[in-house]
Parts: sequence; structure tokens; C-alpha cells
Amino acid sequence: MKEQLRIGLSFGVTSAVITTSGLMVGLHSGTHSKVAVLGGILTIAIADAFSDALGIHMSEESENTHTTREIWGTTIATFMSKFFFAMTFAIPILLLPLFIAVIVSLVWGLSILAVLSYVIACRQCVSPWRVVGEHLLIAFVVIGITHWVGDLIATWGT
Repeated sequence: MKEQLRIGLSFGVTSAVITTSGLMVGLHSGTHSKVAVLGGILTIAIADAFSDALGIHMSEESENTHTTREIWGTTIATFMSKFFFAMTFAIPILLLPLFIAVIVSLVWGLSILAVLSYVIACRQCVSPWRVVGEHLLIAFVVIGITHWVGDLIATWGT
């Protein structure tokens, strides 16, 4: 069961950071609306957490090598970690001006991703800096593209 918790946690946290950061940046650059960004975070925390949990559930079932208990352990760990970590991004939005809140949330998310990547690299006995760099690069690409798309959508609306 420990393995299923590790898989669900690492998948859920990574997904929460990447999707929530991308969504926040895109909505912020496209709307500059605190309500839109907060609504997006809540949507990710609920709908995407269920979607990811079902996806990992079906993936584990398709391997045909896990017990029902193991499959549900991974499913629940994925949902809980995705939901919880996505919801943490709402705290700065509720407490700070939107632009500052987005920056704080990005720093928070990238820090989580860096720490998780470091732990994974250490468990695999590979260079942590390579793994952390690779994962942060992917996050920055997502953030950059979603910012660009948000800007593009904002110009279409005017």
C-alpha cells in the first residue's frame, strides 16, 4: 500500500502544480479577474482531481497486476493530493492583490515541484539537479504558453 500512496501523491501533487499554475496564469493574463482565477482553481481542485483519480484508477486496472485495495489506494491518494494541493493555491488569491497572489502561488507551486523532484531523484540515485531542472523547465513551458494564450484571448475580446 505504501507504493500506491507514493504513486498517487507524486502524480496528484505534480498535476495540481502544473494544471493549477497554468490555469491561474492563463486566466490572469486573459481576464485580470480575481473571481475568474478563484473559480478556475476551485474547478481544477474538484473536476480535475476526480478526472486524474479516475485516470490513474483505470491505468492501474489496465496493468492487471494490482489488487483492488491497491488500485483504490492509488485512486484515493491521487484525488486527495490533487484536491488538497490545488486548493492551497486559493489562499493567496483570497488574501492578496491578484498580481501578487499569482506570483506567490507560482513560487509556492514551483517550490513544491522542486522539492518533490529532488526527493524522487534521491530515491532513484540520480543527479537531483538534472531531474529538478527538467521538471521545472516543463512547468515554465506550461506557464509561458498559458500566459501567451491568455494574452491572445484577451486581445480577441477587445
